[in-house]
Amino acid sequence: ENGSADGPASLHNSMNHAHNLQSQAKDLLKQMTIEARSVDDKNLKEECMKTVRVAKANHANLVDDVKQMQSQLDRRALLSGGGDLEQGGGNGRNSAAREHLLNTNNSLQNQNKTLENARRIMAETEDVALEITDELSRNRETIESAHSRVRGVSSLTNRA
Repeated sequence: ENGSADGPASLHNSMNHAHNLQSQAKDLLKQMTIEARSVDDKNLKEECMKTVRVAKANHANLVDDVKQMQSQLDRRALLSGGGDLEQGGGNGRNSAAREHLLNTNNSLQNQNKTLENARRIMAETEDVALEITDELSRNRETIESAHSRVRGVSSLTNRA
């Protein structure tokens, strides 16, 4: 019986550890993003931002995997728990109530996934928008510099 008691506790500890590691990874991704945005060299910055995007995608996949494992563990615990409640005449009713709770939980999880994906897409869009803004700013400076040189050459040719 000790082995069965250690199993759920060990799984619980493993899931807590996974959640803690995810939190640390999320913080590191934020730091990576800040560092990548602060790079001055255009080519290096693009490479860094690509690396950050890949890391964020990998992190999102791992978060989904951990959520799926947590959901499976919760489902298993819900279906196996409450043995005392199921004794007697209420067995079918409790089972139906559990199934309803599981279905509701699954629906909420799907909605949360949709919202999380929307947030992730919004963040990625914001990153791309910032990169485009930086690029447009550099292009504007280049165009203004070229325009200034054209004016200088034009005034020289008018004098000649």
